[in-house]
Amino acid sequence: MRRGFDPVRRRLVVTGTALALAACAPTTTTPGPQRRTGFAEVNGTRLYYEVAGSGEPVVLVHAFTLDTRMWDDQFEVLARDFRVIRYDARGFGKSAAPNPGEPYSNAEDLAALLDRLDARRAHVVGLSMGGRFALDYAVTYPDGPRSLVVIDGVIGGWQWSREWIAAYAPIVEAGRRRDVAQAKSLWLGLALFAPARARAPVGARLKQMVDDYSGWHFVNQNPERAVSPPAVGRLGAIRAPTLVVVGELDLPDFQRMSERLEHDIPGARRATIPGAGHFANMEAPDGVTRALREFLLRG
Repeated sequence: MRRGFDPVRRRLVVTGTALALAACAPTTTTPGPQRRTGFAEVNGTRLYYEVAGSGEPVVLVHAFTLDTRMWDDQFEVLARDFRVIRYDARGFGKSAAPNPGEPYSNAEDLAALLDRLDARRAHVVGLSMGGRFALDYAVTYPDGPRSLVVIDGVIGGWQWSREWIAAYAPIVEAGRRRDVAQAKSLWLGLALFAPARARAPVGARLKQMVDDYSGWHFVNQNPERAVSPPAVGRLGAIRAPTLVVVGELDLPDFQRMSERLEHDIPGARRATIPGAGHFANMEAPDGVTRALREFLLRG
């Protein structure tokens, strides 16, 4: 053996050098769908939106006091196969608040936004309040939605139970006193949020969105123009293929509404998400995303 030559040491040096060079080399990653954000000036208001992906359009409509962020678990996943749009309705997130005393329609806002984004024939997905907007859009524009997904949805014209009215009454009173902080605290304390509160990260995300919400609808008379006649009596006229999704642990009112949708909308089918409550897409994101993709890809 040549003097001073240590094979083991040389092997370690060569190996270390290779590892160092590999660490410095650029890594190859698969980029996510490119995201575009903007504001649409429609119907005398300004709506914030985000778009990602390509293909058939899918629009995601958020729940009361929340905003586009509630769809974080679905937005980019769905954008692998579709052109996905999510937006903040009037008075929520980054969108402009309603003008007091000036009537408007959330269904018309949705139609105008989709027109502006060249996406009128969209799959429309709404949760809770967003479900009401989606249903109102479907009965107002029968040829509008390519398909309809209502998650833990509200139906316009629904007769709420005494239990729900009693639980919500203190929030109304706080709003009348213009006590936004108390209204938000009472809202987050409702049984509606209990399954989400049991999942600390989900509860924290919801609280952040509610904290960021201006509280406009708590302290102002909303001039939203209701769809007439209300959607509850017109569900049989909906022609779009419809999926109704409900969390297993959601409150009785929302369970009954999901049953009504399944019964009254021709061809509608219902999927129950095990272990999830009202915010099913956040509490059980994998299950909801899977149900969405299977339904939407079926065309």
